[in-house]
Amino acid sequence: MGHRHDRAEILAAAVTVARTEGLHRCTYGRVGRAAGASDRMVAYYFPTVGALVEAVLLDLGLRLQALLAPAVAAPRADHRALLRTLWPRLADPEVDWVFALYFEAVGLAAADRAPYRDVVPVLVKAWIDWAADRLTGPRPRRRAEAEATVAAADGLLLLRRIAGAEAAERAARRLGVA
Repeated sequence: MGHRHDRAEILAAAVTVARTEGLHRCTYGRVGRAAGASDRMVAYYFPTVGALVEAVLLDLGLRLQALLAPAVAAPRADHRALLRTLWPRLADPEVDWVFALYFEAVGLAAADRAPYRDVVPVLVKAWIDWAADRLTGPRPRRRAEAEATVAAADGLLLLRRIAGAEAAERAARRLGVA
């Protein structure tokens, strides 16, 4: 009897497909081939391509949160202090591929493509909530500061992807976060 793949193996294959071919290429066929499994095995664990894409994005988000969490041992006062703490890890070339996939998903959501239009807002809200938990003050203030953190980080990371690391570092210094 052949190897029975589990959900973690299928998800790992989907992350590999996304990383090497792009998030938009995460199809049952490609993921199945990457895992050495059938399309039906992929569909067993992820009944829709939307569920597969959502799982890939969630996995990437959790990996990134695990990388960033140690940098924020204590809550920060505002978005600049939080971003100043996070920026060195966000700007690490080792995680560039994560942001390439994130911005691909954002672009597809902006173009109103399913499943991205539904998944990306949930992902962004989760990041805002994550950042708010790492800030001090009353909940409404933490939420506003978290939104500013995510907006500034996204802008700097997009600049890094488009104009290069040096341009993003100059901008980060000008904003007082590097």
